[in-house]
Amino acid sequence: MTCEYIIVQAGGKGTRLEHLTKNKPKCLVPINNLPMLFHLFKKFPNKKYIIIGDYHYDVLNEYLKTFADVQYLLVRSTGKEGTLSGIKDALHLLPANTPFLLTWSDLILSKDLQIPEEGRYIGLSKDFKCRWKYDNGKFEEEPSYEYGVAGLFLFENKELLHNIPEQGEFVRWLQQQNLQFDGLPMYKSKEYGLLSEYKKLKPQKCRPFNQLIVKENTIIKNPITKQGEEIAAKELAWYKYVQENSDFKKIPKIHSYMPFEMEKIHGRNIYECVDLNFAEKKVVLKSIVDMLKQLHKIGKAETDYFSVKEAYFDKTMDRLNKVRDLIPFANERFITVNNRKCRNVFFYRNELEEKVKSLEITNFVLLHGDCTFSNMMLTDALQPILIDPRGYFGHSQLFGDVDYDWAKLYYSIHGNYDQFNLKRFDLNIKEVQIEITVDSNKWESLEEYFFELLNEVNEDKIKLLHAIIWLSLTTYAWEDYDSICGAFYLGLYYLEEIL
Repeated sequence: MTCEYIIVQAGGKGTRLEHLTKNKPKCLVPINNLPMLFHLFKKFPNKKYIIIGDYHYDVLNEYLKTFADVQYLLVRSTGKEGTLSGIKDALHLLPANTPFLLTWSDLILSKDLQIPEEGRYIGLSKDFKCRWKYDNGKFEEEPSYEYGVAGLFLFENKELLHNIPEQGEFVRWLQQQNLQFDGLPMYKSKEYGLLSEYKKLKPQKCRPFNQLIVKENTIIKNPITKQGEEIAAKELAWYKYVQENSDFKKIPKIHSYMPFEMEKIHGRNIYECVDLNFAEKKVVLKSIVDMLKQLHKIGKAETDYFSVKEAYFDKTMDRLNKVRDLIPFANERFITVNNRKCRNVFFYRNELEEKVKSLEITNFVLLHGDCTFSNMMLTDALQPILIDPRGYFGHSQLFGDVDYDWAKLYYSIHGNYDQFNLKRFDLNIKEVQIEITVDSNKWESLEEYFFELLNEVNEDKIKLLHAIIWLSLTTYAWEDYDSICGAFYLGLYYLEEIL
């Protein structure tokens, strides 16, 4: 009989992950742009999950309700200690005489790992260390890289665990039972229970709906979800339009559209250029502004105020409404963020809508749509190059409000979005207020010069759009609970200056 059910032990506090589990359970810590638990969902999308929760149970409950796209039941652990806690309650929800998989939430299974259809198996580490080992049919509390007990067990039925206690250590209890297992080698799987292991991960520069294949001189970009396919189509249309309607050179050369392969720019993302002095930054910023002004002259269109409302208000509120139940204090009229008493947009949405309605936009221009420092490369000659265009604005393809581009650039200069996107921020959700600090791109000192370069641009409008962009990030950054909350609080913080 094929294994249809998976029990996930997700109730631990994850204290060894330190600050990463301050506001959320361990199973929601993102690994390669996906929460640990969701890697399991992705590998086995058609299984039925029984998830044991405890620490930050309410956060896990709301997060799963909002984002999980699998069949699942969530069990609240009875408050007992150890990896045994909650398993007895989870077993109660299983049908009799049914095989099931039991696994820990911090175990990321390799793509190649196949779960046997029948039998009794124990996952054995082959390239990472575990505290217990299973060798020659015996459990021993001895670290092992080759026979380590990796936190994955396949049982023929729940009757095998009929006498399981409510607390204690699961593997230690198994040691005392007369159960024999076949070994299941777990090459290329990985356990992320330690902060030291987490820190070995490379920062992810693309969202979970894209895959980048980096070659020596080119990059292939493949969409891996439906959302990725939609985004890719708009990006391709943007590159084609620019190539066919201008001699604009500040973009990568496109080698093919199917697959989408482009020139690899040999340089650095602008937020990585921390060695530039103030004078060099001024030169680079002027080059960026001149580059965008040149781009904006390639094409124009009549203003579509339906797209303005969609981009600045409707989309923002739709995203916020999706995560409202996830965010602490979201039902309070005021939220104090970094000692600033901020009006909560859920209660002042009419004021925001009126601000958006009052915007006067002469015409639409060709936009990049996402011109943050993350989407620009700087060559060794200090020349900026645009990458990863958005290709749409509201309902409009290619064309939109020019100030949206300027607000996106401000998002990096003043808002330090790029560091936030790399999870380089600290969020403290306290009983009466929020404290959030974001690492700096170290360009804030050029804010005044930025507005000088823009000349007659409305500074208050740029700051309003900046706040809206933060609020809109909430659901876009769905893979990390702290990012959802942090984007919301920063949005309120900047919005308070304008309302």
